[in-house]
Amino acid sequence: MDPVSDPRIDVAETVYRFAYGIDRRDWDGYRSIFVAPPAQIEFDYSSYHGRPASRMDVDSWISAVTPLFGGLDATQHTMTNPLVEIEGDAARCRVYMQAAHFLHRDDLEIETGSADPEFTIGGYYDDRLVRVGDRWLIERVALTVWWRRGNDGIMELARSKGAST
Repeated sequence: MDPVSDPRIDVAETVYRFAYGIDRRDWDGYRSIFVAPPAQIEFDYSSYHGRPASRMDVDSWISAVTPLFGGLDATQHTMTNPLVEIEGDAARCRVYMQAAHFLHRDDLEIETGSADPEFTIGGYYDDRLVRVGDRWLIERVALTVWWRRGNDGIMELARSKGAST
C-alpha cells in the first residue's frame, strides 16, 4: 500500500495535531481537528480527575481548557505508537502519551507544598474519529492515565492564573 494514500496516516496525524495545538496554543488549528458544532464531542478524562465523561461542542471545550493551558509556562504532549483501525468512515486511534506541564513561580512551595515546577502524566489516548469529506475529525477523546509524577498542585495554580488574564 502506498503510504502517501494510507488513511491510517491521516488519522494518526489528526490525533498528533491534538497535542500540537495545545502545546503551541494554536486554538484555531486545535479547533479544526474536531467535529464542528452542532456536533457534540465526548471527552472522557475520568481516569485523570474522577469525574464522568462529558459531551460538549468544540468551542465549549476550548473555552474550558484555555485558562489551564494559558496559565502554564509550557507543556509538551508526546504521542507514540499509533494503532489505527478504520471501518468505512469511522476510525479508532490509540496512542501512548506523556504530558509534561510546567509552571515556574517563586511561591510554588508555599502554594503547593513542593518547589517542583513540573507535573507529568503518562498513559494512552483512545480516540474515535469520523471522515468528513477528505478529512478525519475527532468525535471522542478518552484518556487513561497509568502514572503521575511531580507537583500536581501547579495545575490549579495555572488554571487560576489563566482565568485571571
